[in-house]
Amino acid sequence: MTTTHARVLVVGETMGLLTSGAHLRAGGPVRFSVGGAETNTAIGLRRQGIPVRWLTRLGDDAVGESVLAAIRSEDVEAVAALDPLRPTGLMMKEARPGGLTRVSYYRSGSAASALSAADVRVELLDGVELLHVTGITPALSDSAASAVIEAVRLARACDIRVSLDVNYRSSLWSREQAGERLAGVASLADIVFGDRQELELLIDASTTATVSDEALLDTIAGIGPGEVVLKRGERGAVALADGCVRHQAVFPITPVDTVGAGDAFVAGYLAGVLDARPLDDRLRRACACGALACLSEGDWEGSPTVAELAAFLGGGDPVLR
Repeated sequence: MTTTHARVLVVGETMGLLTSGAHLRAGGPVRFSVGGAETNTAIGLRRQGIPVRWLTRLGDDAVGESVLAAIRSEDVEAVAALDPLRPTGLMMKEARPGGLTRVSYYRSGSAASALSAADVRVELLDGVELLHVTGITPALSDSAASAVIEAVRLARACDIRVSLDVNYRSSLWSREQAGERLAGVASLADIVFGDRQELELLIDASTTATVSDEALLDTIAGIGPGEVVLKRGERGAVALADGCVRHQAVFPITPVDTVGAGDAFVAGYLAGVLDARPLDDRLRRACACGALACLSEGDWEGSPTVAELAAFLGGGDPVLR
């Protein structure tokens, strides 16, 4: 059962998340949560006041129940078919020497990998202003790729904006495979996000190896999207929209957990797009959301509310009060 109030539709897999504060061989305690790029962004948007609908498939199991409970507790509308034959995927984060974190995925044959074009019904786009997809879902299976392609096709037919976060996962497919499949999606998108290596997947990287970040954004815009956002990690971010380029430095913080920061960044940026904020303002908000997400453990737990973002930015924006 869907409602018509959602302004954003996201499509993709969310998994059970097991987190260990030590190397698993050490036998330390494990915390259970949930995580997935698309719902990380969905929760970030919802906390910024944007109603969101999420389309997926889950296993008819305890992990799937936990995923649904967590997502619904954040007031994200879930449209999730329960598959009795396939399990909900799992991911595991464990601490490694030197303060690093290793993330492992157990998603082969998961329920979400059975997503298909048949799951994407046009009524899911009722009231929606923006479709958000990532480069993860098309890597899960051919049928999941068809679901993303159908969602983008329907969005374009309904004159709904499309956002793509490249979000390349080397454990799922090669750069060549990713580039071949995602270039077509990017050409139909209005907004594309990625780091430099991810954006270079979409084009002939041999022609951009020595060009500036700004020139790379211009090249990506040339294949279709009118808005391109480059995530530069500790160097901040750069965005191109309507021929204008804006830069944003990072906010100085001491990070606790950086996983999910990129998804919070995207949520902050898209919230600014939907609220018709100027380019430099939405880029600043994106970097602030990414920074705040790093201050808590978990994939989405630190994504800020409207009030938290206002406090972080100094409370000077009347729209955020």
